[in-house]
Amino acid sequence: MTPQLHNLLIVLGGIAVVLILIILFFSGNSRFRRYINGFLENKEQENKYFRAQKRRDGNTEQHVDVSPDDRENVRRFRNMQVQSYETEQRKLSSEAVVEMATLIQKSDDRLRIIESTGQTRLVDEYYELVFLTRKGKKVKIECSREAYEKIPFNQQGSLTYKRNKLVKFKYYEDIVYNN
Repeated sequence: MTPQLHNLLIVLGGIAVVLILIILFFSGNSRFRRYINGFLENKEQENKYFRAQKRRDGNTEQHVDVSPDDRENVRRFRNMQVQSYETEQRKLSSEAVVEMATLIQKSDDRLRIIESTGQTRLVDEYYELVFLTRKGKKVKIECSREAYEKIPFNQQGSLTYKRNKLVKFKYYEDIVYNN
C-alpha cells in the first residue's frame, strides 16, 4: 500500500467519524441537542427577565417599599409564566407526557350531512377532551371518537399524550387507547 493511499484512507475514515458524530449529536431527538436547546432557551428567558427587571427598577439604588399584595401579584405572575413556559415546552416536545389527571369536559365538532337518499355521514369530525391535572392545570387533548365515547367523566387516571394528541388513558377499570 502506497503512502498516498494510506493517507487517503485515513482522511476518509476521519470524515466518516465526523459525519457519524454530527448525526449522533445533532439529530432531532438526541439528548445533546435537547440540552443545547434548553440551555439556549433558558439563557434567552433569563436575558428577557433581567432586561425587564432593569426597565422596571430604573435606578437600583433607591429602596421601594412593596406591599404584601404586590408581592402576591408578582408571585402569581411568575407562576403563570412558568406554567405557560412548561406548556409551550410540552407542545414543542415530541416525547410522550404522562400525568395523573381527571376528565372534566368533552367537546366535539362534527359536520353532519344528510343526503336526499336519507343517508347520513359525518365529515370533519374533531373530538377534544379537557383534563384537570394534579397540579391544577387544564390540558386540552385531541382524540378519536372511540376514546371520546369510552372515557367516563370525573374519572382519575394516568393520562399519556404526545403534543396535544391522546396516546392512552389508564384508569382503575380499563385502559383506553387512541385509535
